[in-house]
Amino acid sequence: MAAWTTALTAAELNKVMTDTFPGAAGLDMVRAVSPGRVTVVFPFAPGMLRPGGVISGPQLMSIADTAAYVLLIAHVGPEMMAVTSTLTMNFLRGAKPGDMVAEAELLSLGRRLAVCDVRVWTEAPDRPAAQASVTYARAQAA
Repeated sequence: MAAWTTALTAAELNKVMTDTFPGAAGLDMVRAVSPGRVTVVFPFAPGMLRPGGVISGPQLMSIADTAAYVLLIAHVGPEMMAVTSTLTMNFLRGAKPGDMVAEAELLSLGRRLAVCDVRVWTEAPDRPAAQASVTYARAQAA
C-alpha cells in the first residue's frame, strides 16, 4: 500500500467544510484523519428515517459520498471542485437509528482520479450497514 501523507487535520477539514457548505456549520463531522483514512460522523435526526424505522438509503449514500470527498481533500488540500465520478453502494443491513459513522480508506490517488472504500454503520464498526466504492474526479488537476 502507498505511503499516504495528509495535507489537512480534522479541525482544518471541518473549517473547510463549514466555509464551503454552510449547512455543515457546527457539525464538526470530521472526527479523525490519518494517512489514507478519515472518519466522519453525521448526527442522527428523525428525518433520516424511512418507513420501517431504519435510516434511508439516500442518507447512507450521502455520508459515504461526503466521507470520500473529505478523504480526498484531507490528502490533497482544499481542492473543492473535485466531483463524484462513480458511487457504488452495497446495503448490508438496516441502519438502526443513531449517529451515522463512515470510515473511508484511500485505495488510489492519481492526478485525475481518487478511489476509496467507505464503510458506514450506526451500531458498531463490526456491523456495517453499507459499503461503498467511490471515485472522485479531480477537476482542477484535469
